[in-house]
Amino acid sequence: MFSNKVFNNNKSFFLVLVNTFIFVLQAVIPGFTKMFVLSSNMVLQKPWTLLTTMFLHGNFSHLLFNMYALILFGPLVERKIGSKRFLFAYFLSGIVASFAALYYPSALGASGAIMGIIGLVIMLFPDLKVLFFFIVPMSMRTAGIIFALIDVFGFFAGSSGVAHLAHLAGLSVGLIYGYYLIYYNKATVLRRGSKNSFFAFKKYFSKNDSRSSFKSRKSRSNDFSSYEETIELTKDDLDNFYKYGRL
Repeated sequence: MFSNKVFNNNKSFFLVLVNTFIFVLQAVIPGFTKMFVLSSNMVLQKPWTLLTTMFLHGNFSHLLFNMYALILFGPLVERKIGSKRFLFAYFLSGIVASFAALYYPSALGASGAIMGIIGLVIMLFPDLKVLFFFIVPMSMRTAGIIFALIDVFGFFAGSSGVAHLAHLAGLSVGLIYGYYLIYYNKATVLRRGSKNSFFAFKKYFSKNDSRSSFKSRKSRSNDFSSYEETIELTKDDLDNFYKYGRL
């Protein structure tokens, strides 16, 4: 039995359950997929499909690979930036990817949203070591470049069956949002659940006067030590995450 704490602090796990449950509905309810899939020539009549298509999958392998990526990277990002920001990034990436997918006759899958999460991992953990295609070790930064190149090549090559443009759109949202979190809101980005983020941000930068240089402001903005709720993931945290599946 799962406690409420598991669901409250691990929205990525909850998303996996929702996606899996909806896949079961696709399998047992005739016409379910057709009702909620994104179709470019029907989007004005069924605008909700921009959202619902994110929870549909074409087959079991499609679901498996997407959920594997979500389980692998979702908790890492959620722990770093908090559940609310994680969900915001996930759904924003997915919806933007859905708009990009209108380029195709129809599209479905959580790939655009998950590419957004991968974009966040690239920005927040650029030196994190991963096994590309389970074989080649490389940093997330390098893997991200390869992911992007694969989709760019796939888009221009016109490969069928994959909405490469939607992948690129989702990845771009994750990269941009990650950039924002790092460089424009450093005083509060790693605080989880703060109700006074604006005031904390204002107080943090009140030390700067008009004579302060950009360099000194940037230096101070890198110091999170004065915030008790700051979440910093150490190398041991990351090692435990990939060894035991928990933080």
